[in-house]
Amino acid sequence: MSDSTNPVFAVRNLWKVFGPKADRIPGSPEADLSGEDLRQRTGCTVAVRDVSFDVRKGEVFVVMGLSGSGKSTLVRCLTRLIEPTSGGIAIDGEDVRGMDTARLRELRRHRAAMVFQHFGLLPHRSVLDNVAYGLEIQGAGKAERRAKAGEIVEKVGLAGLEGRRPGQLSGGQQQRVGLARALAVDPEVLLFDEPFSALDPLIRRDMQEEVVRLHREEGRTMVFITHDLSEALRLGDRIALMRAGRIVQCGTPEEIVGSPADEYVRDFVRDVPREQVLTVRRAMRPAVGGEADSGPAVAPTTLVSEAIEAVARTGGPVRVVEGARCLGVVDHQVLLAVVAGVESAGSGAPTEKAVA
Repeated sequence: MSDSTNPVFAVRNLWKVFGPKADRIPGSPEADLSGEDLRQRTGCTVAVRDVSFDVRKGEVFVVMGLSGSGKSTLVRCLTRLIEPTSGGIAIDGEDVRGMDTARLRELRRHRAAMVFQHFGLLPHRSVLDNVAYGLEIQGAGKAERRAKAGEIVEKVGLAGLEGRRPGQLSGGQQQRVGLARALAVDPEVLLFDEPFSALDPLIRRDMQEEVVRLHREEGRTMVFITHDLSEALRLGDRIALMRAGRIVQCGTPEEIVGSPADEYVRDFVRDVPREQVLTVRRAMRPAVGGEADSGPAVAPTTLVSEAIEAVARTGGPVRVVEGARCLGVVDHQVLLAVVAGVESAGSGAPTEKAVA
């Protein structure tokens, strides 16, 4: 369960500008120029442009966008692997930009671990010793770090491969080693920078399932960078969609697909199977007559695709029930409207009738 009152990361008005005199761009008249106009006039490139968001404790926060949108630069700014130009970054209320070298080292070694697209494994070390490497950097003894690494190796599905070298592993296995190495230091936050984009589709899906499983079991806060919309929708509790260094919309997968902020987002989600993302809370209509009093029921978080099956089985409306209240009903007409993207004005209106 995420906690919105005490964000793990709080980012405010963050800028990253590359080029001569980059420090003068935020807040200047040139800041409103398009990327190409800004390059021509100042020689500077804006990678992250006035970005603000919170990452809540226990959530998977996905930053997605096309190549060049600024998403990878953004995640590197969180731990100052790339130094921000201006703006604020805090982790658990502590100013990241104000950290000295020692405190920043502690942040990277203990509190926020990064998983990259390129695994960065040490080819001469075994799986076990690669996983234990972060603990070695922290100063843990050999017996302690190998014992801990062994636990994590089993957790990510690599049991039996502890003695192999990275060159003896498949791409998916190597990425599991990278994930295990990050988990071994028990970080508060895992930062993923397009970790699965180089993997074959089936292996990529397996790794996505691994992230879902680990998050379900541990509830660890994750920031996940991707250019793949289906990956974002599958993994994210919330998604920040970037374009040209800006966040154009931030919301749940259902909000992104169901209520696109502009034409750019609308184009992005145009081919998404809406019934696989939207819930019956968006599809339901008020109950009429005796519809609220009897018949099959589903929770408001039920996907439209599952509600379609329920309506098909019963041949009539299905109640949407939360606790002791019937919030509304769904039938073939409102469900079809959601799939087609033409929800009626009455969709989602609560009935608020108590259920006996």
